[in-house]
Parts: sequence; C-alpha cells; structure tokens
Amino acid sequence: MDRLDNTVRPYAWGSPTAIPALLGTEPTGEPQAEMWMGAHPGAPSRTDRGTLVEVIEAAPERELGEKAVAKFGPRLPFLLKILAAGAPLSLQVHPDLAQAKEGYEDEERRGIPVDAGHRNYKDANHKPELICALTEFDGLCGFRTPAQAADLLDALGVDSLKPYVDLLHAQPEDAALREVLTAVLTADREEMARTVTEAAAACARLGGDHAPYADIAHHYPGDPGVIAAMLLNHVRLQPGEALFLGAGIPHAYLSGLGVEIMANSDNVLRCGLTPKHVDVPELLRIVRFQAGDPGVLRPEASPDGEEVYETPIDEFRLSRYVLPEGSTTHDLTRATPQILLCTAGTVRAGEHELTPGQSVFVPAGEQAEVSGIGTLFRATVVV
Repeated sequence: MDRLDNTVRPYAWGSPTAIPALLGTEPTGEPQAEMWMGAHPGAPSRTDRGTLVEVIEAAPERELGEKAVAKFGPRLPFLLKILAAGAPLSLQVHPDLAQAKEGYEDEERRGIPVDAGHRNYKDANHKPELICALTEFDGLCGFRTPAQAADLLDALGVDSLKPYVDLLHAQPEDAALREVLTAVLTADREEMARTVTEAAAACARLGGDHAPYADIAHHYPGDPGVIAAMLLNHVRLQPGEALFLGAGIPHAYLSGLGVEIMANSDNVLRCGLTPKHVDVPELLRIVRFQAGDPGVLRPEASPDGEEVYETPIDEFRLSRYVLPEGSTTHDLTRATPQILLCTAGTVRAGEHELTPGQSVFVPAGEQAEVSGIGTLFRATVVV
C-alpha cells in the first residue's frame, strides 16, 4: 500500500484552523478548506511511485482490479476529502448521469471552453456525494414543505416576501417550490438585495430557527441565495452522522469538519451564495422540487466491526472502524481499490502508522491489516 501526500485546497470559505487542528500542524492564517485524497487530475495524491493518477494509468487492472475497471473504466471513480467549512459554501445541486452526459455534450458542441466561467458541465459524470461529520456540522439539505417555508418567511414580517408566502400556500407542492425559487433567482437584483437586507435583520432579531440564515446573510449580504436557502431544511449533524446528497437535491454546507466522498466529477449547478455563474434555466431543469426529511444517515454495524454508510450508488462506499484499546487486528483486504484515512488516535495499516489526517492507498487485492486505537475511514467501490 502507498502512503498518500495530499493537497489542501485554500478556498475562501475554508476554516483556517480546523484542518491544522486535525493534523496537529500550525495554522498559516489562510483558509484551509479541503484536503483531497484520490486521483482527481486537479490535485492528485502523491505517492513514492508518482501521483496516484500516474500509478493507476501505468497498470489500471493491477491497481483497481478487473471488476472495477470493467464497471467504471481505468480510473478511480471516487474522490475522498476532509472538508472544513468556516463559512457557508454556495447553494448548489448536481445532475444525474443522463443530465450530465447531455449537458456536457451540448456544451462541447457549442464550443464552450471547459474552463469558461459560464460553463456548467466540466465532464460527463454525475456527482452524488456523502458528508460524514467529524465535529458538529451544519448544512442545508433538500426542500422544506411549502407550508414550513411559508411560515419561516412570514414570521420575518417583510412585505416584499408576502407574494412568496402566498404562492407557497396556494400552489401544489412541486409547483409552489419551483415558482418561488424561480421568482427569487430572477427578481430585480437591487430590489432583492433590499429584501435580503431586511430579512437578514429580522432573522438576527428572531434567532432560533432563523439564526442560521442571519449568519448566511452576514457572509453573503444581499445575495438572493439567502432567501432561496430558507426554502431548505436546516440540518445539524453530530459526529458520526452523515448526509447523502443525490442528484437534483439542493444543498449547502454551512460550518464544521467532515469526511466527504463523491463520484469523481466537477459538475455543479449553483443556486446562490456565490459570485460565480448561476444558470437559472439549466438549474431549474436539474432541481428536484420534492419536499421531505433530509434523511440523516447513521452507520450500520457489521459483526466484524465495520460501520457502513449505506447509499444507493456504486462509485463509492464509505465505512469506518472505531478501534478501542485491546481490539483485534482487522483484515480489510478487498478485491477493489481502497483509501484508508485515520481521523483519530493512531492506527497501523500494514507497515504504515497513521495519525489523524494521514491516509494510504490500497491497490485491489493487496493485503490490508489494520490495528491500533483510533478511528479509520475506509473508502472503496461496489462491484
């Protein structure tokens, strides 16, 4: 197995302290948002044999296994991250596989450069993802019921929001959510900025269920995404709890430290809380206007101590081992590629001793015995 040397991405929303605290390093004063583990060409992990991209390209079936290559092609189909949100991320949604292929092919035909700011589809893949909290973690996930959203907006006492409240009460559920989100994102920018300013002051005054939106508005003053965010469920995860974000589900991470895993894609449609491009017609084609519980996941334990976060897709499978003092050695050998990540304590994986934030890549079929006292996350695929 290969010890991984991983890149930390300094996105502006990142916490300057959370990842350094996990790694036991001194903060630099700059935001440290995401540490990437995998073979994404934007920041591949490095090994003694070269980057993980180079290692896999040199011998795909040896590194990934015949079944994984047959199912996903000669590339690692997931990207594992440690994510540290110090400020809210953009409100966003991801396409399903058919939508991604269609959108990518359309933009290719139209000759839109892949790095253009107004391009929606960087690749032809979908991007389901899972976030598992390491600390208390706040996020937005999926739509509230129209009645709940109407009550939240109505309590602000902002006259310019009354039409939205009326729409949420008067329309069928999916039509109500679609119509209000469309109206918010296409409203006159100056008028919406005034509405957001007034709504933010009311959220700060009311507190309680409104408090998260006051904080969002503090980071994104005047942004229509603040009102759009109030249509969504606010979720607070406790350590070990997770959220699965499937295609079409609007979401945003607000604060906290977590382990994130996703299909290896860059496809994001933004709804707000960002200075970046928002393609409203394409966004409305992708969003699933269904209200419901966000569905907090808790791991399901197996007899051998593995705790699995069950999801309906095959590009990734995330689980963890919580190893107490006196625990036995676990054999994690598997016929698929794996990344093992320590997040607490000290765990020995083969010949490598891992402390928090350290990880290894385990080629398919490579013997992988782990022991120690701590917490180990295991990322692999389903074939």
